[in-house]
Amino acid sequence: MTSAPLAARLSVPSGPLFFPVTAYGPDGSVDRDAYRAHVRRGVEAGAAAVFACCGTGEFHALTPEEFEACVRAAVEEAAGRVPVVAGAGYGTALAVRYARLAEAAGADGLLAMPPYLVVAGQEGLLRHYKEIAAATALPVIVYQRDNAVFTPDAVVELARTDGVIGLKDGLGDLDLMQRIVSAVRTEAPGDFLYFNGLPTAEQTQLAYRAIGVTLYSSAVFCFAPEIALAFHRALESGDDATVRRLLDGFYRPFVELRAQGRGYAVSLVKAGVRLRGLDVGEVRPPLHEPSEDHVKQLAQVIERGYALLKEDV
Repeated sequence: MTSAPLAARLSVPSGPLFFPVTAYGPDGSVDRDAYRAHVRRGVEAGAAAVFACCGTGEFHALTPEEFEACVRAAVEEAAGRVPVVAGAGYGTALAVRYARLAEAAGADGLLAMPPYLVVAGQEGLLRHYKEIAAATALPVIVYQRDNAVFTPDAVVELARTDGVIGLKDGLGDLDLMQRIVSAVRTEAPGDFLYFNGLPTAEQTQLAYRAIGVTLYSSAVFCFAPEIALAFHRALESGDDATVRRLLDGFYRPFVELRAQGRGYAVSLVKAGVRLRGLDVGEVRPPLHEPSEDHVKQLAQVIERGYALLKEDV
């Protein structure tokens, strides 16, 4: 496999990038049937790609065996209709192991998440991601956030690395991102991809588009695909009125609710999936469930979002 097919398929997405939650049964084990249903519904709803077992999918909480089974299930449900990208993380040795499990399960690429715990220098980070990229034939998207923050020169080096096709930004420093985009464009011109990976990325996507970052993750797609699709279409077509209406009436209230609890970027999304009729279980520790009142508020926000889709521009 080469990186070209995945890069080409992601470069102009037909819809949002889908980061499914991982479903658990009442006993806390992975519910493969519910997970398959969740992935299948997302693909059929119009996702442009499936990012399996990443942040929203509680990568941190999965054993290697569960991870491989979920990635394989996502690949089978996608059935080649859209690419499947799998998470990989922890220290270098474990990240390589997860990368190889993802390759064995049929994934089309990897989202390489920050290494576990340590705050490393640029040299060490580059070595880490280069070893992940060299471990398999899968193309790699590097996830910048937390303890994995890069200088523009380091991203130029990543862009020159065989197998590394893009950078997903979960930091939100637009000045840094502008300098990264400029440096790569100047020093390593090509088709390097950039993704807005902030929680509820739609809220900041207008700003990211202004610096040339057109790809973004959509956690909202997990539980309200019609809203996420409408927003994506409005962005792509220049329908500013719809963008503003959804930002003001749905995304901002959702983001403000999400800010009410730690870990809500995952647990509130999972609650949303349950509210929409698919029992995907609760989050695993150390995350915790939203309060009952917050779930009620979430239901109201979702209801309002769908009502906005019916309003005339």
